[in-house]
Amino acid sequence: MLRVVFTIIWLVLSVWLLIWVGEGLFGVNQRESILPFSGEDTLGAPIMIGVAWGLLLTFGGTMSGLGRRKKVRGEAQIGVGRIVEVSRTGLTVNDVPQYDLFIRVTPRAEQEFIAQLRMLVEPSDLGALQVGQPLAVKYSLADQDIVELADPNDPAVSDALIAWRIERGLIDPRQVRARTTGTQVPASVLEVRPTGQRREGQSELALRVLMAPEGMATWEAETTVFVYPEAITRLQVGAPIWAFYRREDPQTIAITIEKEAAR
Repeated sequence: MLRVVFTIIWLVLSVWLLIWVGEGLFGVNQRESILPFSGEDTLGAPIMIGVAWGLLLTFGGTMSGLGRRKKVRGEAQIGVGRIVEVSRTGLTVNDVPQYDLFIRVTPRAEQEFIAQLRMLVEPSDLGALQVGQPLAVKYSLADQDIVELADPNDPAVSDALIAWRIERGLIDPRQVRARTTGTQVPASVLEVRPTGQRREGQSELALRVLMAPEGMATWEAETTVFVYPEAITRLQVGAPIWAFYRREDPQTIAITIEKEAAR
């Protein structure tokens, strides 16, 4: 109900300002305007209404749902999404513009769907929200129109993403034990070669890496990894990465770009 009231008031003020501007552009004597609150004071009313219009847009929109980041209702599920569209809403708060992100979510067990995520985005962060960019999100089976960004540092999110990759063949079955129960250590890329395989929008790379556990001797190992096109530049020769291995099988490794929290 509150959302409807704010929306109606904002629309009425918008129409008032539009007519007032139109009368000025077409030379109408605004002392004889058809608008209420006009007359001798031709500037006071427009200024007050303009201020009210701006306040409603900034604060009323947030209170009524126009500018609010909607929350996922019900039990939250975790899925992987890819941005399919980014568009500005026209709202700016403290010089930070608001955007609508439309995300194609691929759940682990259900059919994929497209959902909306509305959020304020600093200009410096916009480059990380391009079409095709993968995101970990939370969603509800009861309302798949709305999603939230998932916390990448949440172990449950990390586990869900690993399970999603395993189910879609994005992790070699031979690497699963190393990836899920192995030790994570720093490594670096010695050689990289594309295999020509693609799955879920990702390309497979064959890597030879130098494993460098702290305080231990180094060794070389070979592995494969599926990565999104935008991440390929982070797997060039000499690039620092992280790798998982089990002590009883140091040649079977799984790699990642980011260091993960200890399990």
